[in-house]
Amino acid sequence: MASSINTSMGMREWAMLIALSVLWGGSFFFVGVAVADIPTLTIVTLRVGIAAIALWSIALIIGQRPPKSIGVWAAFLGMGLLNNVIPFVLIVWGQTQIASGLASILNATTPLFTVIVAGMLLTDERATPLKLAGVAIGFTGVVVMIGMPAIGESDNTLAQLSIMAAALSYAFAGVYGRRFKKMAVSPIVTAAGQVTASALVLAPIALMIDGPLDIAAPSAETWMSIVALAVLSTAVAYVIYFKLLESAGATNLLLVTLLVPVSAILLGALYLNEVLGIVHFVGMALIALGLSAIDGRLWKRRVPAKT
Repeated sequence: MASSINTSMGMREWAMLIALSVLWGGSFFFVGVAVADIPTLTIVTLRVGIAAIALWSIALIIGQRPPKSIGVWAAFLGMGLLNNVIPFVLIVWGQTQIASGLASILNATTPLFTVIVAGMLLTDERATPLKLAGVAIGFTGVVVMIGMPAIGESDNTLAQLSIMAAALSYAFAGVYGRRFKKMAVSPIVTAAGQVTASALVLAPIALMIDGPLDIAAPSAETWMSIVALAVLSTAVAYVIYFKLLESAGATNLLLVTLLVPVSAILLGALYLNEVLGIVHFVGMALIALGLSAIDGRLWKRRVPAKT
C-alpha cells in the first residue's frame, strides 16, 4: 500500500518550498551567466557532477553510505533522466534562444502538468476542480507579474516548446520520485544518487558533442556561477526537494515553479535595486490565491459542513 501523503502543507513544508524557490530562482541567473562561455551539455554535466561530489561528501561525513541494491541505482537512473538530464538540457538550450524571464514563465506550467500527471497515476493525489483552478490562477499571476509582452518578444517556438517539455519531464519526475520513500532511501542519498546517475549519462555525451572544456577559457564570474549552480541550486536544493516530496507529495512540491519568479523578482529588488511596481504585487497576490486553492485548507473552511 502506498505511503500516506499530507496534501495540505504545514509551516515546515511551506518554509522548505519557499527556500527551494529561492535556490531554483537563482539557477536561471547562474545559467544566464554561464551560457556566454560554456556549451549547453558541459554546463549541465558540470552542474550535476560538482553537485554529486558535494552531496556524497556530506553523506559520508554524516555516516550515510551509497546503496548496494541494483534496483535502487536503476531508480536513481530513472529519476536522473526525468529530473536532471532531460529538463536541464532542454532548459539550458532553450535559454540560449530565449530570455530567462520567458523561460521562467514557461517553466511555471510545471504544476499544471503535475496536477494532471499525478491525478492520473497517483491514487492519493487526484486532480480536483479546486486544484486545477488554483494552478490556473497561480499561472495567471506569473504572467501578470513578469508580463505578457515577454512571450511575444520571441518567435522561437522550438525553444519555447523545449522549456514546456522540461516542465512535463519535471511533472513525471515528481511522480516517479515518490518510490524512494517506500525504498527507505534518505533524501540526501537519493539526491546524491540521482545527480551521480545523471553525471555518468551526461559526461560522455558532453565530451562527444561539446568536446573537452578548456578550464582557463571561462571567466572567474562564469566559474562562480557554475559552482553556485551546482552547490546551491542543485545539491542543497535537491536535499530539500526530496524531503518535501516525501512529506507533501508531487503536486505540492512542484508548486515551487510558481514561486520561482516571485523569488527572482524579490531578490532583484533587494540586491539589484530593481523597483517593484503595482503589477508585481498584483501578480504575487494571484499566485498566493492560487497556492491557497491548491492547498485547499482555507477554501474548505469557507464551505459549510453538510448536516
